Amino acid sequence: MATGRKRQSGDSSRPAAESEGSALTSRVARYGKVSATMAGLAARVAGERYLGLKIERQEHAQELLQSLGHLKGPLMKVGQILATIPEALPPEYAEALQQLQSNAPPMGWSFVRRRMKAELGPNWESRFKSFEREAAAAASLGQVHRAITPAGVHVACKLQYPDMQSAIDADLRQLKIIFSLYEKYDSAISTKYIHQELAARLYEELDYKREARHCALYADMLRHEKGVHVPEVIEDLSTGRLLTSTWLDGERILAFKEAPQEIRNKIALNLFRAWYVPFYFYGIIHGDPHLGNYTVRKDQSINLLDFGCIRVFPARFVGGVIDLYHALLEEDKARAVHAFETWGFRGLNKEQIETLTIWARFLYAPVLDDKVRTIGEVSGGMYGRETAHFVHQKLKEVGGVTVPREFVFMDRAALGLGSVFLHLKAEINWYKLFQELIADFETDALAKRQKKILKSFDISSEAPDQG
Repeated sequence: MATGRKRQSGDSSRPAAESEGSALTSRVARYGKVSATMAGLAARVAGERYLGLKIERQEHAQELLQSLGHLKGPLMKVGQILATIPEALPPEYAEALQQLQSNAPPMGWSFVRRRMKAELGPNWESRFKSFEREAAAAASLGQVHRAITPAGVHVACKLQYPDMQSAIDADLRQLKIIFSLYEKYDSAISTKYIHQELAARLYEELDYKREARHCALYADMLRHEKGVHVPEVIEDLSTGRLLTSTWLDGERILAFKEAPQEIRNKIALNLFRAWYVPFYFYGIIHGDPHLGNYTVRKDQSINLLDFGCIRVFPARFVGGVIDLYHALLEEDKARAVHAFETWGFRGLNKEQIETLTIWARFLYAPVLDDKVRTIGEVSGGMYGRETAHFVHQKLKEVGGVTVPREFVFMDRAALGLGSVFLHLKAEINWYKLFQELIADFETDALAKRQKKILKSFDISSEAPDQG
């Protein structure tokens, strides 16, 4: 498993003369701000737990949001992720952290000039016909600028924010404190592996050279999917902290919420295949189900964007997903237990198994019914919240569970994609789609395909062995 110390490919070639302000000063300031905010959260949670004091969670969550709202970096990404892991944090805090992803403004032109000079040299502007000063998009770890190459190719230049390694280090330490406090307050979910998985994926996202390989990998895996498009990386304009790829025109998905049903269904179908063809044929998922990572073309085909967070699963894990599906269809409890154990759940008692099965039935519901249907309902702006709350309460009663590492992003993907389908109000026979996708599934065949394709793009599988 990679650690943060190995995620610095972009830093290794950093010119000594580059200035990003005082990195030490900004680092200390970040530690101080995040630590103070989390210390306040710790005190309130401890007071509620041990002194019987009542926290106004909604109000406090908004205070947390205001305190951290202008910080760049992983807290925004963590917010997105936690919001789709049911009950990893109290819903008030998960919802507040989720808002961080859209609130931070982009860095100014002085930062852009420094970053581009550091990555492409002092004459970097001569390598573009034009380069827009205003950011086209601001994300959690970097921002995107539109540009045109001398050959007339329209490109997207993603620039990593300054000192992101230190920001991730700081935020993950504070997140561990939040998790530990929450577990003392509420024992339903053990967050041990959730934190490890978040850390691994965040550190990976610092390496834009790795993301470039991910992008090429996805272009290959989806080469036969006419309804999905993947950008092409411009290698001579990319480094470890600058990723330049072809610009793909399209409209945001939410612009189609009121489109005719046929159009919404076509978009949903293309999204379904964009996500699940790589998973069921290669054991790989695009791990960031954020609405901003897709755009829609005029023919309703979709552009799949941002490949920093890619999760590779061992073939046995994918086999477990299909085993659980058949177990639910056939009401085969023994096969369901086998699937849970394949995923890494250990020592489950009868009540825990029954509770996890409730959650599984919710996630699998669209593909269990052989009929045209929509995805389920949403509560409080978050897909699956009511079911998750019920399952959470049941887990508290039966002793809690430890969420395996591999489960974290699979669960997140299912919820994230489900929420997109919910926005589209897509009406599709998901059962038939799924049956077609897994008709010829064989664990050994997937393992061979995965090994071959990862090797061809120099990507190592970091899926942990759960034994």
